[in-house]
Amino acid sequence: MPDTAAFDEGVLPKAAVTWSDRNRLHDYAAIGQKLFVQRIVIYSAAMLLTGFYLDWATAVYFYAAIWLCEAFDALSLRSVLKRAALSPGEFRVEITRIYVVTFLGALTIALFSISIASLQGTDSGHFFPLFILVSASIFAAMNNHHFLKVLGLRLVIYVIAILYIPIRDVWIERPPLSSEIWMNLFTVLFVLGFIVELARNFLVGYSAQLEGRQALEAEHKRTLAAYEAKTRFLATVSHELRTPLTSIKGALDMINSGLVGEPPDKMKRLLDMAGRNSDRLADLVGDLLFLQSSDAGRLNLNIERVDLAVPARDAVEQTLPYAQRLGITIEIQAASGRFWINADKKRIEQVIANLLSNAAKFSRKGDNVVVSIDSTNAHVQLYVQDQGIGIPAGTGAKIFEEFFQIDAQDDRQFEGTGLGLSVSKRIVEAHGGTITYESEVGLGTTFCVELDAADLPADPPADPPA
Repeated sequence: MPDTAAFDEGVLPKAAVTWSDRNRLHDYAAIGQKLFVQRIVIYSAAMLLTGFYLDWATAVYFYAAIWLCEAFDALSLRSVLKRAALSPGEFRVEITRIYVVTFLGALTIALFSISIASLQGTDSGHFFPLFILVSASIFAAMNNHHFLKVLGLRLVIYVIAILYIPIRDVWIERPPLSSEIWMNLFTVLFVLGFIVELARNFLVGYSAQLEGRQALEAEHKRTLAAYEAKTRFLATVSHELRTPLTSIKGALDMINSGLVGEPPDKMKRLLDMAGRNSDRLADLVGDLLFLQSSDAGRLNLNIERVDLAVPARDAVEQTLPYAQRLGITIEIQAASGRFWINADKKRIEQVIANLLSNAAKFSRKGDNVVVSIDSTNAHVQLYVQDQGIGIPAGTGAKIFEEFFQIDAQDDRQFEGTGLGLSVSKRIVEAHGGTITYESEVGLGTTFCVELDAADLPADPPADPPA
């Protein structure tokens, strides 16, 4: 349980304003401003009842006094909420204003209730004025618990008024102990115990909540620092890897192409393997750099009018050698000149290539992967459908998370970094589109990329010859 001595921590700080001070003051001001209309409605109802049943002069006088207090309070609260930060001097000024308006407001309500009791005489039980004071005490415990001294000042004034009304009746009437006037006094004492306990619970609860918020904010800062460190690390490592990897990949490509002479037959298989793995490393580094740029908000797109069938065919040609090694066929069903979008052609081709690579990787030998394009209303949809192992139920959006693997075991059957779908999702969303999937385990998966359609060009090109 939080130490009650901490409730007033820094109320009049001598040094810098602490996190607790600043947030207590802000919370107090925010709640006070939020409940302004509610308080005015309650006061107005009380004044109307007083004027109608007792005395209009008393009602109008105290209603005007309460409005003055509320106006001063509203100005003070607005001053707090407008400030992004407070110096120790400014904090002391705002706290002093809160003390003043608390004293004046509570005193006005207390005197108003005592005046009503005086108008009622000693034989009414004073339900109405006591109800006003008890309700005001509960309202204060619920909404003014941010500073112990502020709440204490308000409750002390209310408690004095609550006790004064029945004690005054006892003093005037001097009734026997069996009289209901004494019962009213004992009832008031019982209610006061309830109010004190309620106030204590709200004080303790708010302080515990504030400690939790402070711990959560500190944890958030640590998490943000770790995230920034990770981003810097990925950026540095990726850039440092790219330069030597480009040299290695270039040298292997030259050797495998025969530009520097035909390599010995015994070395061809090893060189081909090295070339493929250098390509995989280059793709991995590229994906890491892309994610780092995306996280930093530096994702640049070269937007142009694109016939979606063109990057689809290019992606199929790019993926076909890999699919053929796995014994997978790829079929494309996309008419040219019909499905136009405003997009970065290279990035959209990257998305389709990622989807095709995944489809081929998770398919069985002899399966067929189909790429098709369709349109509805103002959107264009590209589908990549496979007959592979499918995605387990319950996977949901996790499949688009970075480094997520359907088979995450150390000895998993399928290779990959788990970045392809994450990169694809970011590219599609950067274009204002969506990427979704439907899957059934053992029967295959269909990914759908939906993008906004562009207007058809004046002279759309004809389909290329088969």
